[in-house]
Amino acid sequence: MKRRNLVQLAAAVLASTLMAGVMPLAHAQEAPDAMIKRLSDEVLAEIRSDAAIQAGDIDKVMALVDRKVMPNVNFQRMTASAVGPAWRQATPEQRQRLQQEFKTLLVRTYSGALSQVSNEQVQMKPLRAAPTDTDVVVRSEIRGRGDPIQLEYRMEKADSGWKIYNLNVLGVWLVETYRSQFAQEVNAKGIDGLIASLAERNKTNAGNGNGVRKG
Repeated sequence: MKRRNLVQLAAAVLASTLMAGVMPLAHAQEAPDAMIKRLSDEVLAEIRSDAAIQAGDIDKVMALVDRKVMPNVNFQRMTASAVGPAWRQATPEQRQRLQQEFKTLLVRTYSGALSQVSNEQVQMKPLRAAPTDTDVVVRSEIRGRGDPIQLEYRMEKADSGWKIYNLNVLGVWLVETYRSQFAQEVNAKGIDGLIASLAERNKTNAGNGNGVRKG
């Protein structure tokens, strides 16, 4: 697998570790590094067992993401951080649209990598945190063919367990990357302009079959 595809795979593990409903109570007291290891292993195993996902079926990717991961992500905080100061002026309806369009963008951007999962494994690095810490960085690697992909997760402790709110792939933090792009849109066209731009990007991606392997 080419290094670029592995980078996409790493980000896809976020996109698939990025989204769903309510965390089971049994996992509420799970340590943050144990949570990341469990989620990554479960997602990778499900991808390997689902021929439709391996074929790039975007609907199946979205279903996996919605069902498996979102309870473990503070996606509102992630979106708010990516949007920046303009988030405070956004209406509840605008915030909801921003979260939905941002989620769709992430999943469609990285779903193509999901079809390339084969024998990749996630290895955790020692957690550098005190038992009383409520904000930590969990470090891991995706190992397969080629060089290991370094992944870091920023996580916060909530009442229901640990939540992811940012991801670092090979030294690049996801939220900060999108914040600069979104700031340009907001400065030029406002919040509604950003929403419209995201929606158009998602429509274009869907029309181009992003994430769907041909042939």
